[in-house]
Amino acid sequence: MPVSTPRRPVEFPDSPTTWPPVHETGRRPRRSLPPFLRLGPGEREVMWLYLLTRIGIWATAGAVSWLFPTDGEAREPASLLAPWQQWDWWFYLHIAQDGYFPGQAGPWTAGWDNREAFLPGLPLVLRAVHTVVPDWAVAGALISFVSGGVAVLALARIARHHLADLETGRRAVAFLLLSPCAVFLAAGYTEALFLALALPAWLASQRQNWPAAAILACLASSVRVTGLFLAAALALHFVLTARGRTAWRSAPWLVLPALAPALYSWYLQTRTGDWMAWKHSQERGWYRDFHTPWDAWANTWDAAFQHTHPTGYALMWQAELLAMVVGVVLLALLIRGRRWPEALYIGLTLWALGTSYWYTSIPRSTLLWWPLWIGLASWSLKRPRIQTAYLYVVAPLSTAVAITYLTGRWAG
Repeated sequence: MPVSTPRRPVEFPDSPTTWPPVHETGRRPRRSLPPFLRLGPGEREVMWLYLLTRIGIWATAGAVSWLFPTDGEAREPASLLAPWQQWDWWFYLHIAQDGYFPGQAGPWTAGWDNREAFLPGLPLVLRAVHTVVPDWAVAGALISFVSGGVAVLALARIARHHLADLETGRRAVAFLLLSPCAVFLAAGYTEALFLALALPAWLASQRQNWPAAAILACLASSVRVTGLFLAAALALHFVLTARGRTAWRSAPWLVLPALAPALYSWYLQTRTGDWMAWKHSQERGWYRDFHTPWDAWANTWDAAFQHTHPTGYALMWQAELLAMVVGVVLLALLIRGRRWPEALYIGLTLWALGTSYWYTSIPRSTLLWWPLWIGLASWSLKRPRIQTAYLYVVAPLSTAVAITYLTGRWAG
């Protein structure tokens, strides 16, 4: 009779001796990270560049606290966080601490600070992080640090998706991080958080993942009104690329980004009785009532060159004019290249910023113009001197703007 082979014991997947499987070397395999956390070729270099520039900007802040103390006779420097607590940071901090209408105060109160002009996205995140990080300034710095890392990684991936070139992504990130207003990516402002939501949203749209793109754009719209311009660009990109009924089933998702501003307007209406309270606070506090583009240019030109303001403010208005010119040139190039969604995003941004009494915060808004940084990177690959000129001429201005902001002067 044939000899029967003994049966092999049944091994269950949850047995500690068989799961996870053991390699022949005796070591268990590493658990793989989610796709969005995996760093591909060249992306580690991008993150290394980001960390180096963070060290540089914080070293600059440390030097400022020693060289430019509030009290000229001080024998000890201020804390490292003190230079970062300037201008708009106080609005976000007070909203996170006390809400929009503390003690029944509001636009009807004398001396009101018009804080409802600032959308709730960043204050909500700041308050959430504060539950874990007790120091408000540290919490704000941590939000910007993490958000900036997400943003530069997404920017590199957008550049690679667009041009299929690793070097373009690295250069785009370098141009962004060394740009004149790069200090605001480290400050407790909205730029880093917005980019951390908007750039992944745009990347998701390039991959036809419309639910993810819409959700991220909705969150971005709670941080800056620019999120609505992003939503318009996403909708146009969808119309231009959607093919077939299956793709068009995702169309309703594109309405989602309007939800955040709508909810905020409803909240303000319940407290003030004014559906346009956000716009009216912008007008009261920052002269952002409607003017024709040529009037806005003329008013800004007068402020910049007619010696009607202190030199520090005049220089900033000169920077506003230059940034507007850069934006118009970028818009023309995008139209010429038939990059219609990006052109719509830039065009709406320029219209919103260029139709107030005068220009405000356009240089800082250039941080949000990802087609600019990708375009510069692509151009520098064809003409290497562009990168050299940028590094030696433009990048040093970032230190000047950083010192201006960190010492409490107006820097856009």
